[in-house]
Amino acid sequence: MKQIPTFAAFALRQWRHGIAHAMLFLLLACLGTNTAGAQSPGMVVAWGDNTLGQTDVPVAAQSEVTAIAAGNYHSIALKHDGSVVAWGNNEYGQTTVPVSAQSEVIAIAGGWGHTVALKADGSVIAWGNNEYGQTNVPIDAQSGVMAIAAGTLHTMALKTNGSVLAWGWWAADPAPPEAQSGVMAIAAGYRHMVALRNDGTVVVWGGGNSGLPSVPDGLSNVVAIAARESHTVALKNYGSVVAWAYPDARSLSEPAVPEEAQSEVVAVAAGIKHALALKNDGTVVAWGSNSYGEGTVPAGLSAVTAIAAGQYHSLALLVPGPVTPVALSLQPSGNGVIISWPADATGFTLQSTANLIPPVTWLDVTNPPALLGGLFTVTNPISSPAQFFRLRKP
Repeated sequence: MKQIPTFAAFALRQWRHGIAHAMLFLLLACLGTNTAGAQSPGMVVAWGDNTLGQTDVPVAAQSEVTAIAAGNYHSIALKHDGSVVAWGNNEYGQTTVPVSAQSEVIAIAGGWGHTVALKADGSVIAWGNNEYGQTNVPIDAQSGVMAIAAGTLHTMALKTNGSVLAWGWWAADPAPPEAQSGVMAIAAGYRHMVALRNDGTVVVWGGGNSGLPSVPDGLSNVVAIAARESHTVALKNYGSVVAWAYPDARSLSEPAVPEEAQSEVVAVAAGIKHALALKNDGTVVAWGSNSYGEGTVPAGLSAVTAIAAGQYHSLALLVPGPVTPVALSLQPSGNGVIISWPADATGFTLQSTANLIPPVTWLDVTNPPALLGGLFTVTNPISSPAQFFRLRKP
């Protein structure tokens, strides 16, 4: 029986008052930061609206998939060999993958009628609907990009220097000062853009800055974000979820984020009126709209390693065959963090890296400060840079 780590990676950063917290940083398609080989290749499962074939998973996406993304009415998979597979609505050519996206791709994203891919050399490729210039990749996004996001009619890129670029509809204005440095993840909705800063705060801007979804007061310690149409979802450290929307839109928090998504969550995804949360045991929680079955998680679905949400459909990436999830738990301890996993989880190697800029170089940790039967403590002095860790099974 296979054992898989359901916490793909986390980062340890120094915060104010000398208290170190474990910051979960997920290598998932919804953030545009998944790298080929970051997890065991798996298969795609889809449910919800299938009006345009977006949940008819092709044979090519039933194995060797390392990342997934969803457009409004199409679905996308990144294969282990760096190639892209797309299916569903092809009205604008968004599922016709160009030759340039058939190798060396490390991240994917989907908008209403366009698809975006990030190459290993840091360049961006976009195809499909270009009515508002959303697939006209600017010169600044043709190198040095580490993450991508696709909104309804616009596209975003996160540069290796922590700055954000955007082009297409509602993206004429430059990013605010807070999103011009220190950003570690991005997400895009209908006419708003979202940036997660490396201090755990969230910045929102876009279309004239009128009636945009205001960031909830006091929101902090955020480690992952997702957005689509009028909604935004944030994952906080230690696994709780916050959701909000445009003032005139039905919020994903109405009904409230379910209790199951208030702890032990490791990834989030946002649809037009529904949301998904991936738990550290490999199961999925859905809430919000269920008009097309997008909020009805298939019975028995487990061993999930990534999630994505489209307009009215949902995707999950799972490792095929029997598995035993291996969850990392995090607990602050003085100026460090105690990280543990089940003692019966064998064959894993702890790895570390200084940053998540593709291509990521993971190095085996040969001498952690303390290691006792799957329990170790990592310290992070104030002068130390960020550290990222993961468990890997060859």
